Amino acid sequence: MDTMTLPRHAAQPVAGPAETTAPQRSWERPALVGLLVATAALYFYGLTASGWANSFYSAAVQAGSESWKAFFFGSSDTGNSITVDKTPASLWVMALSVRAFGLSSFSILMPEVLMGVASVGVLYATVRHQFGAAAGLLAGAVLALTPVAVMMFRFNNPDALLVLLMTLGAWATMKAIEKASPRWLIWVGVFVGFGFLTKMLQALLVVPAFALAYLVAADTPLRKRLLHLLAAGAAMVVSAGWWLAIVELIPAADRPYIGGSQTNSILELALGYNGLGRITGNETGSVGGGAGPNGTGMWGATGLTRMFNGDIGGQVSWLIPSALILLAVGLWLRGRAPRTDARRAAYIVWGGWLLVTLLTFSLMAGIFHAYYTIALAPAIGALVGMGAREAWEHRHGLVGSLTLAIATAVAAIWSYTLLARTPDWFPWLRVAVVVAGLFAAAMFLVIGRVHRHAVPVVATAALVAALAGPAAYSLSTVTTPHTGSIPSAGPSGQGGMGGPGRGLAGGPPGGFGGFGGFGGFGGFGGQTGTAQGGTGTAQGGTGTAQGGTRQGPGGGMGGLLDASTPSTAVVSALSANASKYTWVAAAIGSQNAAGLQLGTRLPLMAIGGFNGSDPSPTLAQFQAWVSQGKVHYFLAGGQGGPGGGMGGSGTASQISSWVEQNYTAVTIGGSTFYDLTQPTSGATSSTTTSVN
Repeated sequence: MDTMTLPRHAAQPVAGPAETTAPQRSWERPALVGLLVATAALYFYGLTASGWANSFYSAAVQAGSESWKAFFFGSSDTGNSITVDKTPASLWVMALSVRAFGLSSFSILMPEVLMGVASVGVLYATVRHQFGAAAGLLAGAVLALTPVAVMMFRFNNPDALLVLLMTLGAWATMKAIEKASPRWLIWVGVFVGFGFLTKMLQALLVVPAFALAYLVAADTPLRKRLLHLLAAGAAMVVSAGWWLAIVELIPAADRPYIGGSQTNSILELALGYNGLGRITGNETGSVGGGAGPNGTGMWGATGLTRMFNGDIGGQVSWLIPSALILLAVGLWLRGRAPRTDARRAAYIVWGGWLLVTLLTFSLMAGIFHAYYTIALAPAIGALVGMGAREAWEHRHGLVGSLTLAIATAVAAIWSYTLLARTPDWFPWLRVAVVVAGLFAAAMFLVIGRVHRHAVPVVATAALVAALAGPAAYSLSTVTTPHTGSIPSAGPSGQGGMGGPGRGLAGGPPGGFGGFGGFGGFGGFGGQTGTAQGGTGTAQGGTGTAQGGTRQGPGGGMGGLLDASTPSTAVVSALSANASKYTWVAAAIGSQNAAGLQLGTRLPLMAIGGFNGSDPSPTLAQFQAWVSQGKVHYFLAGGQGGPGGGMGGSGTASQISSWVEQNYTAVTIGGSTFYDLTQPTSGATSSTTTSVN
């Protein structure tokens, strides 16, 4: 921190939103460049080892890079049978990269890395403006080294773009407060609106904090503040709503089915399955339910300790306790400042972001994955940087020194606890962390009497206590390939649902053994299950699903949560006369289709969408397409989940049964397909041939 430039007495409170930081010192720019370069180096390291990462999204990116219609809608394939179950903004960025550089793992994942580096830079700039460069650097470093952030800024789920847009929203909010500017506030609405187009309602979790901060702190009359907020709300609705309106107005026959919905409606998807259903657990078509009688369900126990438990703790919680302490003290220290005080406004922006998101994730009963918690990382980083600077400025008083000591000690003790969950993984590290932290905490208690040449030693010990644990987890993350739908950061054996290169090791309470009907949803609960003609494990074993092997180490369950790389024989068979067909094959579930599509670069129909439980296509539609010669093969296996998912459609099972009764089964490269150009002679049982 700026230890050599501060006077021996506490700094004076900052008066209002118009203040700016001191002129940039000579070390600030090199320090920022160093932070960004180091972040980029960390995130780019071994990037392509994860292959297609989440094949569900990679297949949609491949389709969008070849078809502008698929690009616009976020279709899973160029035949535009069905969309992914999210709005498509993140796919747009990756598809443009693929159009520019060609289809590869690197061209898909590179934009995610750049979004991560940009998020760190934006966070630095936002915090620096009110709290100085040292605070900004600390905030950026915390974000850059948060394990779940390292994971998701190297992965192709929508969360990287979502975090960047929300961080830009916080930056624009502080600009709007500083200038009492409706123009800047409208930009906030634009950023949040496009966040909605990235991951729907999750983007709105930051809105209460942004609005409250402007309403409290902007230096303009209350009436104007309210009008400005209304304008920002309108900008948000327009930025989010233009795409939704177009999709809703286009006749269903002229666009792909909206994946994840049961009524082919983007509004149902946004407000139901991906909206309030995540809160209540009432998600029709989902693979499982929410909280049970004791608050424990398929997605883990809900409650205020959820972010600290074995599933989540190592992903993001390292500095949450310290951030909450620094938030409370920071607000208390700004208590007598004017209404327009910019620092208090910053605490409202970042503190509100953290608290609302933290409570939502802790209590939501619907689908929840550990990687969602990347949305907490910018707020944690900001509060740690801001609060540490604020406390340092008051270090010669009891409040400042005690705050520094407690926040450091808590960070060290909690880091020790998290590291102890993997007792055989560098056991010396947790000892070093707690020793450094307790030493720094003791020194902070007497910081006013510490010789100035010893201050850097104390600061270094505090940084070790705060960052060594997450940094070690982050290094473990970048050296381990990750694939599938539910990646997680850090070393194996955390006691969580995932871990490097794994899907859901450990599984939810009780385990699921093997859901054969989920197309190989075996291994839930750490057991082995079958996956369409092959085997797979939940903890990163290899498999032979779809006549080939899984695309990379671990990461899935075969059919539902991860894709497979098809064998040469499968690719050859599906590629033969491919131009004659709209879809070279159909498969139940998007991951099954994605593996084949990425292996062949040809359109695959994903029957039932991600879970296999969407009513797309109907049996009648599929029969019509087959009769028109639009589909060549049907991949055997996968039933769309037991009973079609949580109240979802059972049309996938109907289609499967109809195909089995009426078309010839062929074995290609060890997997069973049905040739939809070869009907049986009216018999209900199929004859079987073999293709080597």
